This record gives sequence, structure tokens and C-alpha cells, in this order.
Amino acid sequence: MQTGFRFNLTPVKEPLGFVKVVEWLTAVLAFGTCGGYTGRNVVSIICGGSSNETLSATFTYPFRLNQELLVESNNTLCNRTVPATHLVGDSSSSVEFFVAVAILAFLYSMMALLVYLGYMHVYRDSDFGPMFDFVLTAVFAFLWLVCSSAWARGLQTVKDATSTAGIESTLALCTDRDVRCEVTDYASMRSLNISVVRNYINQSTVFFHCLLSYTPPFKSLG
Repeated sequence: MQTGFRFNLTPVKEPLGFVKVVEWLTAVLAFGTCGGYTGRNVVSIICGGSSNETLSATFTYPFRLNQELLVESNNTLCNRTVPATHLVGDSSSSVEFFVAVAILAFLYSMMALLVYLGYMHVYRDSDFGPMFDFVLTAVFAFLWLVCSSAWARGLQTVKDATSTAGIESTLALCTDRDVRCEVTDYASMRSLNISVVRNYINQSTVFFHCLLSYTPPFKSLG
């Protein structure tokens, strides 16, 4: 059996290779939509009997909200001295887990595509290749499920902490009877929402690829 590299694009035109290309693209988009994200909500404070105030609730990847300052130390708002106040919550573990799985999936997809495009003749003639591919793909299907669910929960924590209700519960000043706090300008979280939805869809793609890599009739014939 010859084991040398033979470049052949035929596998990516078939389900086994095409689905792996989709997985690779999804992994790229997964960490691309989360890593480096920065959001800013504008909080308007309506003070009874004095001029109104404005605060910025800024949050960035990896969303350690409890380290993000909402009010600097001994700042004066509505004629009241307000101590240093941070946002509430920490979604760093869930989003970092999500990004880590995406990076690992990206690397594995690259390796698998290299095998499909150059060593499909070895892959096809060996029981080890399809089984190894099946096991790793099954592991990634499980990891995508777990990390997507964790990040969906973490993203909801970010949304709750930076909403009007979240700011009111965080900033003691907002509980005063003549003071009203409201988020009047929300940061776009479209990319973060898409990252969650896309990777629930990716689970189905990975599961389908898992079946293709394990079921002999669906193996590449090229």
C-alpha cells in the first residue's frame, strides 16, 4: 500500500469532506465572534431636583464583569457621593471554554482536511483512520453541546447584568426614591447571539459527520 501524499480535491466534493469544511468554517466564526468583543451600554440617571447624569457600562471579552468599573471611587452623582461600583457577574469560564473548544475544533478540522485531501487512499484502506475520526468527531459533538449551553447561560448573565434591571440592582443610588436609572443605549450583541445559535447548528453538522466517518457506505470513493 502506497502511503505518500496524493493531492485530490474529490473528497471535499463529497459529504465526508464537505461537512468537515463546514465544521472548519464554523470553528473560525465561533472564536472570531467572541474573542476581542467590546460592548458599551449608556446608562441615564434621572436625578430629581438636579441635573441628570450619564454613565457607561463597558464590558469586554472574557466578560469578567465584576472587574468592570461602572462608577469610579467617590464619584458625585445626583449630589451624592457614590463609592466605586463594579458590574456584577463573571462569564469568563463559559466563554473561554467555548473559544477553547472552537480553537481545538479548528485545528482538528485542518488536520482532518489534510488527511482527506492528501491521504484518502490510506484513510480508505485502513480501519484505524475512520474509527479515529469517528471517536474524535463524537468527542467534539459532545464538547460543542456542553460549551454552547454554558456560553448561552453566560451570555444571558452578561445581558442581565448590563440591562436596566441589572444596573438598578447594582448601583445603590438607583434605589433612592427621587432617582431613576435606565439603560438608554444598548451595545449590539448580534455577533454574540449568532455565536450561540450557529454552534447549536454546528452540533448537528458534527453529528452528521460522525455518522459519515463511521458508516462504511458513506466513505469517500475518490
